[in-house]
Amino acid sequence: MPFLKLRDGAELFYKDWGNADGEIVTFSHGWPLSSDNWENQMVFLANKGYRVIAHDRRGHGRSTQTWDGNNMETFVDDLEELFKHLQVKDAVMVGHSHGGGEVTHYLGKHGTGRVKKAVLVCAVPPLMVKTASNPDGLDRSVFDGFREAMHKDRAQFFLDIPRGPFFGFNRENAQVSEGQICSWWRQGMATSFKSAFDCIRDFSETDFTEDLKRIDVPVRVLHGDDDQVVPIKISGLKSVKLLQKGTLKVYKGGSHAIHNINVDEVNNDLLEFIRG
Repeated sequence: MPFLKLRDGAELFYKDWGNADGEIVTFSHGWPLSSDNWENQMVFLANKGYRVIAHDRRGHGRSTQTWDGNNMETFVDDLEELFKHLQVKDAVMVGHSHGGGEVTHYLGKHGTGRVKKAVLVCAVPPLMVKTASNPDGLDRSVFDGFREAMHKDRAQFFLDIPRGPFFGFNRENAQVSEGQICSWWRQGMATSFKSAFDCIRDFSETDFTEDLKRIDVPVRVLHGDDDQVVPIKISGLKSVKLLQKGTLKVYKGGSHAIHNINVDEVNNDLLEFIRG
């Protein structure tokens, strides 16, 4: 399995699939998952002739479980190291949830020299938590509840999330997939407790407003209007207004995991945007 040794000695696991000479599409996963969460999109695009790259964020999946550095500044610097190593250029970056924050801050900090387009899928920007300047955000007690649940019984909490709001399986008449639930739990439990715990603050309290304003390439925002984890009102609808070249597609009835549930629709939307 391919690993990149980073500047501090940590090893970053990554997948590099498809046509080695094809256009590049990169994927950043959400909390507390791994690159495995993008497998449907990666296989689809690889079969279309693209080179698809995804990594397990440090502390997640198969990457080194570092004690420190579980924050957005470190994550995007790791990603820049990976892009240099793999000679990424003219890429399309795709990020889901916390990974959408990673894409946004990467572009805000490291610029768009390697990237021609980006896609934010049910992503956390611009800011999730409620503050004086962000009164529509979620109360801090929501995220305190996450931390309390992790301390009490992480394994059960990591079953409750996919059985409920993540995939929208708590909605009436939802077609529940035990496979999706098990896959989410497996990925989540492979992430270190410390990383998963620290990242609750990272995805909820990081303000991506200025990053969004700096991005000068086209960005497609995909968001479900029934996202119970990152409500569209505080995220997608705001992000598209801050982006210089942002466009929005709303998935009617879509959950937080549209790329896992509305697989064909998301795949085709990605392909259309990449080709366009």
